[in-house]
Amino acid sequence: MSAAEPNREAVVAAARAHVAGGGFAEELARRIAVPSESPRQDSAADHRRYLDGEIRPALEAIGFACEIWSNPALARLPVLYAERIEDPALPTILTYGHGDVLWGMAGDWSAGRDPWTLEEADGRLYGRGTVDNKGQHTINLAALRTVLKARGQLGFNVKVLIEMGEESGSPGLEEIAEANRERLKADVLIASDGPRSSTDDPTIFLGARGGMGFHLVCDYREGAHHSGNWGGLLVNPGIRLAHALATLTDARGRILIRDWTPGEIPANVRAALKTIRLERGPDEPAIEPDWGEPGLSAPEQVFGWCNLEILAFLCGRPEAPVNAVPGSARATCQLRYVVGVDRERILPALREHLDAHGFADVAIEPMKRGFFKATRTDPDNDWVRLAVASIERTTGKPPSLLPNLGGSLPNEVFAETLGLPTVWIPHSHPSCSQHAPDEHMLVRVAEEGMAIMAGLFWDIGNGEAPPSRDA
Repeated sequence: MSAAEPNREAVVAAARAHVAGGGFAEELARRIAVPSESPRQDSAADHRRYLDGEIRPALEAIGFACEIWSNPALARLPVLYAERIEDPALPTILTYGHGDVLWGMAGDWSAGRDPWTLEEADGRLYGRGTVDNKGQHTINLAALRTVLKARGQLGFNVKVLIEMGEESGSPGLEEIAEANRERLKADVLIASDGPRSSTDDPTIFLGARGGMGFHLVCDYREGAHHSGNWGGLLVNPGIRLAHALATLTDARGRILIRDWTPGEIPANVRAALKTIRLERGPDEPAIEPDWGEPGLSAPEQVFGWCNLEILAFLCGRPEAPVNAVPGSARATCQLRYVVGVDRERILPALREHLDAHGFADVAIEPMKRGFFKATRTDPDNDWVRLAVASIERTTGKPPSLLPNLGGSLPNEVFAETLGLPTVWIPHSHPSCSQHAPDEHMLVRVAEEGMAIMAGLFWDIGNGEAPPSRDA
């Protein structure tokens, strides 16, 4: 190969230089400045400004055709679709990101920082959305641009989906995918969200745990009644509910409802988790080694198993207790679950369990807010093997391979509705403060992330990808 011809090393170096030279921060600063808080009811103009003012022109400049799709579930949360089709016979990747953020929390950031102003300090880029998710999809789109600039073509087709409602549960995304199944047809999803397993370990995750939220309610009567006159004569709903909750797990958090666990961790999932190193930041609590399912390592507990959390328990008036038997009690609960648990059986199994233990008086109320389903691509998938090999080639380090993220995201839209293998490559780290004041991206992780994605896109366009399903 002559010196004038592009090569992988030069493209990876150019990607790193985009971060080191300030180009990435300049681009990200404009996007952080858009206060695109999806929970805010009057946010429609900001969502359109992000898509039309930032993402569309950046993609059109490198040959993408762009459209804004309306959201059938919530009109103020539009979606951008873009495509660059070089040859229908080539592999096609779909990439995804979300331009919405949670509340900015202005006034709560340290050193007087403004959540909508990107600030670099001590190797960190501060601002709301730096990691969740504006910074992550900005890296991926910039890496595509870097490869295209060097080669003149990508060597594969790309479709882009940027939504503005992920932080509100991605309302309408599944309906959009269903209605545009043919437009979104691809061979694989390659996207970025969530954190790495540890700061210095490049990471791939292949899906996400699901989440199911519900309330347990023990409601006996209107109002409260004096405990001196009625204590011992009236059922105390707080006691009843506490005993009902105690049947769901043992005293160390082990789930006791058979349908709420997968029964076992698949062998290839367990093998992948053996190499995972969990990172604990200086302000984070120590791991409790004897909590949860006995016999599992910490990575197996988080990524391979299920956990029940009681998020809140209300009985009487905690802020001003009175000497009275309360009339009702209420607990808010959440089950995080993995592939192997039947989502449709979670609440029926709970009802059966409560009845069998004598708690027919405890009602179940599903949460109104939707929760994402559990998904997982097979770790032995060819696209996964390509990504693992490419990342190791770029960084000199084998990436951590997580069968699924411990949290939840709308991966079922891609894995189930569109039927794609899903490969997520996060550019964040465990202590990034996402959803909190001082959210930040590490510059060194951004630089490595740019290199990783440019190397991967180069390899895909270099003929190393599995053949297209339509070839």
